[in-house]
Amino acid sequence: MSTVASNTTPVTPTSFAAFRNPGFRMYFIGTATAMLADNIEHVISYWVMWQKFHSPALGGFAVISHWAPYLLFSVYSGALADRFDPRRIIQLGMVIFVCVSLMWGVLFVTDSLEQWHARVLLIIHGFAGVLWGPASQLLLHDIVEPAVLPSAVRLGATARYLGMLSGPAVGGALLLAFGPAHGIFINALIYLPMILWLWKAPYGPKFRAAVAAPKPAVRGFGDLIETFRSIGNNSTVLCMVLLAALVAFFVGSAYQAQMPGFAADLGHGDPGVSYSMLLAADAAGALIAGFVLESRGLLHPSARIALILAMAWCIALCAFALIPVYPIALPLLFAAGFLELSFNSMAQALVQLNAPASIRGRVIGAFSMAASGMRMFSGITVGLVGGLIGIHYSLSLSAAVLFICLAIVWGTFHAGSSTWQRPG
Repeated sequence: MSTVASNTTPVTPTSFAAFRNPGFRMYFIGTATAMLADNIEHVISYWVMWQKFHSPALGGFAVISHWAPYLLFSVYSGALADRFDPRRIIQLGMVIFVCVSLMWGVLFVTDSLEQWHARVLLIIHGFAGVLWGPASQLLLHDIVEPAVLPSAVRLGATARYLGMLSGPAVGGALLLAFGPAHGIFINALIYLPMILWLWKAPYGPKFRAAVAAPKPAVRGFGDLIETFRSIGNNSTVLCMVLLAALVAFFVGSAYQAQMPGFAADLGHGDPGVSYSMLLAADAAGALIAGFVLESRGLLHPSARIALILAMAWCIALCAFALIPVYPIALPLLFAAGFLELSFNSMAQALVQLNAPASIRGRVIGAFSMAASGMRMFSGITVGLVGGLIGIHYSLSLSAAVLFICLAIVWGTFHAGSSTWQRPG
């Protein structure tokens, strides 16, 4: 088995190790606020689109336009981060986010929003996310030492969940207090902390102590071939990319879009309150996982542990889908959120530590393509199939099939452990 220990010197785990680095503390704040703004924009723009058009098709397009760019362009985005300063790539993504929020606001103020406007802005927003993702992960290598990287990845994931958890609440408050137009103008300002910090942050190529080898040029399709060849030669990275792709394809976050249906079927009081509580339980589990695991220095990155945690996540989701008791559903979703952050952050750390330095951005992009881009298909496995056999059965079936696939990957990884010792 190839683990992080094969590539780095073992160290005694330190609670919140990455927070000891002032640069990472600013990174954490910038990531949390950017994710907060991202989710506020979703809340406000989706509400206006529904009020104006009442179009389920447009809602479906919003999901596809969000994830499809990750599937198609994540590797190319990683190649750009390899070739150029990742700070500037992130800033470009943030500036595009700001422009999209401002354009939404102009259309809301003038009451001129049409469906084609919404589609164009949704597509541009998706591309901004692709620019942000791989470059932000690559920047961590400039901010923290390799021994602290697992802590930084996990806390970075926690920052994203913090933004996701608070985004709907803050977005709803802005919507009620200021209306959609002024609310989304205010939202544009929330992206500024990340943009301004990166302007002078002492990271990136020109601040690296060692003289780096020349970075390969961005070569289009050739980057895909080289990246996947590199992944195929690195057992740990291959295993984690497969894990991310299978999770995203079969389940992803599609069950969250079906949460109103689960809330109604569970029949516990006000469906709106039940819906909010179910979403909050899942997000709170992930948020608490980040802080608990960091405070105790638990779960040193291991491919096998990541697979086991992912299989436990499948069991939690399957039980949630099949048990029609609301008081039990809440802790099951909390457990699912806890497990999801645990295995996702571990997989990300393993990929970053084992990826070849010369094409690290491309490999991170491939992982992003698997972990985010493949979520587009979970709308079929959970959503469309749910329309045929019911969301409870579709989620439990998807989770069960995913469990089997992960067990096969774990068996293959275990069987080949004697030959999968090569460092990344």
